[in-house]
Amino acid sequence: MWRYEKRLQHPVKITQTNPQMAQVIISQFGGPDGELAASMRYLSQRYTMPYKEVTGVLTDIGTEELAHMEMISAIVYQLTRNLSIEEIKASGFDKYYVDHTLGLWPQSAGGVPFTAEVFQSKGDPITDLFEDMAADGATA
Repeated sequence: MWRYEKRLQHPVKITQTNPQMAQVIISQFGGPDGELAASMRYLSQRYTMPYKEVTGVLTDIGTEELAHMEMISAIVYQLTRNLSIEEIKASGFDKYYVDHTLGLWPQSAGGVPFTAEVFQSKGDPITDLFEDMAADGATA
């Protein structure tokens, strides 16, 4: 198990709102190659990994991805906090706002909701590790 420290891995201190940027960055939260998918990928695949060392690495990476998800969430929140209705409409953020107000909800930049269909856990070590490399290569 791991110990949770009540602070972000890297501090996020955004002073100006920018809902257009938030609409792009939200893909790193709940998009197909985002942190939610990455954490679920690694933490799901670890159970069928036949090598304890690799199981440990998958656990470490999966929990690291959760820390990334926290930072992305803080970024989106800080980019959208205290927006006026006029700012929301002018930025195009109104489509998101209708369903979620300023709450964080996992979706891609195109508005597609997060789904477990964006990551794979096959139970075959080679297949799963190739999936991991492909997914991490997509965000590099």
